[in-house]
Amino acid sequence: MTADQNINQLPNGWEWKQFSEVAKLIRGVSYDKQNAFNDPAEGLLPILRATNIQNGLVLEEFVYVPEKIVKEEQLIKEGDIILAMSSGSKELVGKAAQAKQDYEIAFGTFCGLIRPNEKINKKFFGYYFQTREYRNYVSSISKGIGINNLRRNHIEDLSFPLCSPEEQIGIVSKIEELFSELDKGIEELKTAQQQLKVYRQAVLKWAFESDLENKEKMFLSDVTEKIQIGPFGTQLHKEDYVEGGIPLINPMHIQNGMIVPNLSYSIKEDKRDSLPNYILEQDDVIMGRRGEMGRCGLVTEKEHGWFCGTGSLYARPNKKFVNSKFLYHLLQSETTKKYLEENAGGTTMANLNLKIVRNIPLHLPTVEEQQQIVQEIESRLSVCDKIEETITNSLKQSEALRQSILKKAFEGRLVKKK
Repeated sequence: MTADQNINQLPNGWEWKQFSEVAKLIRGVSYDKQNAFNDPAEGLLPILRATNIQNGLVLEEFVYVPEKIVKEEQLIKEGDIILAMSSGSKELVGKAAQAKQDYEIAFGTFCGLIRPNEKINKKFFGYYFQTREYRNYVSSISKGIGINNLRRNHIEDLSFPLCSPEEQIGIVSKIEELFSELDKGIEELKTAQQQLKVYRQAVLKWAFESDLENKEKMFLSDVTEKIQIGPFGTQLHKEDYVEGGIPLINPMHIQNGMIVPNLSYSIKEDKRDSLPNYILEQDDVIMGRRGEMGRCGLVTEKEHGWFCGTGSLYARPNKKFVNSKFLYHLLQSETTKKYLEENAGGTTMANLNLKIVRNIPLHLPTVEEQQQIVQEIESRLSVCDKIEETITNSLKQSEALRQSILKKAFEGRLVKKK
């Protein structure tokens, strides 16, 4: 929103305020590939990137840089608003999330940090950056060639509706009250989702832990043609990333067993072809090697030719020994997860290496029996999929209601004046 908006649109006592009157914009840490690392180590600090800004801050998939190149003001503090200043995705650029506490974490050069001053309620200010009106403003001005950009002046010229400090407190209180009720409903939906996960695991337990004495014990390396860890970060550079290219699949893109790409997180076709070891093929099982253990997706015809990211690995089944769908379900089972959790390295985040993955223990029936088990699994899980779809639709409706609450809040219609 710009400063020339009609002030008569606001209720009495409200006014349009310039960003610079109530906050400061701080740009992110600038670093080159020699100073960027994929794994934590002494003397390094984690850096948030645009892809870490989702519905809140996603505290995973960091890049790590030397602590000495990070300024004190670039460390994230409670109430700070982190936003994506530059991205290949028009949906991602301008997206913002507010820090709920102080972090020993900084943010990269493609991000910005908004630090409110004492003249404005931090939560009130933070909620404004979640409104559809703000997102529409960003969409109208974030333009670039091949990449969408917000410049400093785009944020510093921003005007937004502001009421008295007392009314800000009242509005924040009402938003939180309504959001609390909404979140209870969302929590119930997520509880139902969790119950579905428990049921799914019960199905997998039945499939993979019964009749073990009649199943041959093997290791993952015995039944695969290839197990491949994703590329080093140094093999991919800034210029390799494009909008709408070949999707690059990291753990965050594996959701509930599905591969869900972010088209802003993609690479050029010629770059993919220059690194053939990391090209995914149909029936590969891709797995996150950091964070949550057992996060897997089955590569279908649609994902054939996509690219394994640095945070992932894949196993290519030898179909003489193992059915690809059977392996996909098996690698998600609690038995496999337990093995991975017990053996994964890393102090701050679980991390898998090739040796650990090659030695995943398996108990396999014949390929014919595997096929029958897959049919039984999918028959039982198809009911879960339908319920999951209903829950997903309800969660989308809750987001629409959240936006309605915010719209009323910043139009002065959420709290009645006494």
